[in-house]
Amino acid sequence: MPQTIVVNGQPHEVKSSPDTPLLYVLRNELQLNGPKFGCGLAQCGACTVHLGDNAVRSCVFPVSGAVQPVTTVEGLAAQKPPNPLIASFVKHQAVQCGYCISGMVMTSAALLKQKPHATRAEIIAALDGNLCRCGTHLRILDAVAEAAGGKQA
Repeated sequence: MPQTIVVNGQPHEVKSSPDTPLLYVLRNELQLNGPKFGCGLAQCGACTVHLGDNAVRSCVFPVSGAVQPVTTVEGLAAQKPPNPLIASFVKHQAVQCGYCISGMVMTSAALLKQKPHATRAEIIAALDGNLCRCGTHLRILDAVAEAAGGKQA
């Protein structure tokens, strides 16, 4: 039986079985490429999206659980006016290969919704489960800290 989910403000009827990971529905049915498959075990954060205001790992989250609106990095990037967090990532050149960045941005955005003036320690704690193999961690932390209105370094 088809299920309707709201993604980036738009309703979508999905045909996948209810236990299909949300990530597969986003990428395969809805053709959204922001969330990435990293580990499939909810340990790297590359697949992070928002369900309501909460960051979730879409690689292990069943589509049947998507009863609140889903926001991907594409939805965040399309906001008007532009999302200051994304602008800060660009300013700080916090992207190298870009594979992890969707998850980094979405995790950071969820943190800043809950704690708009998060401290560097809170940012580090929130991003602890997101992996970046390129080593842009310091630039990522600086970008999030700036978006939170805090100091870098």
